[in-house]
Amino acid sequence: MSTTLITNIGELTTNVGFEGDRSGTRRDAAVLVDGGRIAWVGSAADAPDADETIDADGRAVIPGFVDSHSHLVFGGDRAAEFEARMAGEKYAAGGIRSTVAATRAASDGQLRARLRGFVDEMLAQGTTTVEIKSGYGLSVDDEQRLVRLAAEVTTEVTFLGAHVVPADYADRADEYVDLVTGPMLDACAPYARWIDVFCETGAFSVAQARRVLDAGVAKGLTPRMHASQLGPGDGVRLAVELGAASVDHGTYLTDADIAALAASDTVLTLLPGVEFSTRQPYPDARRLIDAGVTVAIACDTNPGSSFTSSMPFCIAIAVRDMGMTPAEAVWAATAGGARALRRDDVGVIAPGARADLVLLTAPTRIHLAYRPGVPLVDRVWKDGVPVVAASAQRRGDHGSLAR
Repeated sequence: MSTTLITNIGELTTNVGFEGDRSGTRRDAAVLVDGGRIAWVGSAADAPDADETIDADGRAVIPGFVDSHSHLVFGGDRAAEFEARMAGEKYAAGGIRSTVAATRAASDGQLRARLRGFVDEMLAQGTTTVEIKSGYGLSVDDEQRLVRLAAEVTTEVTFLGAHVVPADYADRADEYVDLVTGPMLDACAPYARWIDVFCETGAFSVAQARRVLDAGVAKGLTPRMHASQLGPGDGVRLAVELGAASVDHGTYLTDADIAALAASDTVLTLLPGVEFSTRQPYPDARRLIDAGVTVAIACDTNPGSSFTSSMPFCIAIAVRDMGMTPAEAVWAATAGGARALRRDDVGVIAPGARADLVLLTAPTRIHLAYRPGVPLVDRVWKDGVPVVAASAQRRGDHGSLAR
């Protein structure tokens, strides 16, 4: 088994000690990789010998991004809906049903090819860990195949049968919840680690959300939640009460919501691409961080409200429009995402962690926000294996996010 030393790193973002000193960086650093794990981190002057040495030439190295909220398995396109929003039409959750129809009509092969294409996009932009939700099947067979396909590329699979009430259950929401918490959950649980629900006007009530999450916990799944995207509600506090790993969106939060989150282990995952695409107000991340809330950033890649797979783009928005510093935004997109997935082996660069690394064509992490829209990812390693290099991006020679 060979070792690799990445040396002469101008700025190394470790995320270790970040919460105490708001830095988590080293200068003139080196990282030793052995067997897919980080074996050593320190000064380049003190670096051990290795079988292979890579000179970072003074550029920055960060942990691979951890995208803890995505919807990558779907059919169809909603460009016309986006165009209508840009012309002034308000976003509503009901558009999900059009994607459900397109997804049900797509073959496994079509869905698999598209899914792997999105994984390639993410890897090329530095994302090495991704959570993938179902939610565009909304029948027992279709939800099962979505979680099955997602499990081919990641271990972080979420069953989201409670995304919206499908058209074939119109005006029968409680009956649909019976299906989700019964046969659908039975079929999907073997492929999933998480269970999620969209607790929102136009989707599911707090009482229905509680039923869904309680049923998932009984099956050994850990809860997550979409909440407070379209308006204030009680979903955030329900998520905290049930010990959810994360509650996502949080566009409209009350003081009570923020206090509950700050006093809990539940991460608030912000999704900047959604506000960009829907023209809703951006959450005030500065207020959240100052209140003691643990914040993550994710892309929420989906065809309706956030059709981006670029974590650097989301970082730039978080800095420009949500009050985060560059250091906080990068932390939220790496270690914060890991917290939202209850992982301590990704999102950091420390001995024993997985060797998921990104070499930037820039001297600091600040450039991810300072140079928005510019492709700054030069190389990506996943479990110590190079999966993206500048030449590989041109060839489309990418790997998989599966562990």
